[in-house]
Amino acid sequence: MELAEALTRRVVVLDGGMSTALEVAGHDLSDELWSARLLLTDPDALRSAHLAYFRAGAEVAITASYQASFPGFARRGISESETARLLRSSVELARSAASDVDGPRWVAASVGPYGAVLADGSEYRGRYGLSRQELIDFHRPRLEELCAAGPDVLAVETVPDVDEAEAVLEVVRGSGVPAWLSYSVRGNRTCAGQPLEEAFEVVAGVAEVIAVGVNCCAPEDVAGAVAVAREVTGLPVVVYPNSGERWDARDRSWTGDGTGFAAQAGQWADGGARLVGGCCRTGPDAIAVLAKGLATRS
Repeated sequence: MELAEALTRRVVVLDGGMSTALEVAGHDLSDELWSARLLLTDPDALRSAHLAYFRAGAEVAITASYQASFPGFARRGISESETARLLRSSVELARSAASDVDGPRWVAASVGPYGAVLADGSEYRGRYGLSRQELIDFHRPRLEELCAAGPDVLAVETVPDVDEAEAVLEVVRGSGVPAWLSYSVRGNRTCAGQPLEEAFEVVAGVAEVIAVGVNCCAPEDVAGAVAVAREVTGLPVVVYPNSGERWDARDRSWTGDGTGFAAQAGQWADGGARLVGGCCRTGPDAIAVLAKGLATRS
């Protein structure tokens, strides 16, 4: 079954934070490439993380390509051909993990924002000072490789800025690969400060987009975003917020309480969310609670 069809019938459970699962397993991710480094050094660890989420009840695995890019790998002396292989392998690893579990499973190829490659917290600000064409030129090569690997959907995620969303969608348009667009937000605005009504309007006319929403945000920002997304686009909504803890980019640490994350998922589903999962600080245990709660409601 295609993912888009499944969304017309029920809520589909996403996985949680790849970095969270890897850190719990003992991997050091203090690196500019973050979890994408393991595409090169320890791909089995990524497959194991995907499998842990599938076994916890996730139906969609988001690949470890969020921070993977041609410029980022080039800084490590990695060739363009090897970078292309690594990008494709991110999809193959998730697909391999899916083969170890029963039931429908889908692979979402992560397309992170330009700011993620800078590894300085820019994905929470946007406004990089790049032209639209420069953003298109950055995203196009890796998007083409990810599409060629055959994912079920592109996860255009943690986008802080309407300008970048428009640039990525320019590449997505005509690809024939389904995609969702998910912004990082604060309150009812993107991280760059644009109203969500304006942000969601950019998907109009892009046939590949099957869902819109938010991720990597505070749980309390989700319900309002779901309502706006539904009103503006009429599409299924995707939500996968952080646990409730907050990231301090300067100190590179998390603060706050993340114990109530899964309890709010029913409210999001009632509001129209059809793809529901977690982002930073939500590991397999949190997704297991989330999946169980949503299954009880259906």
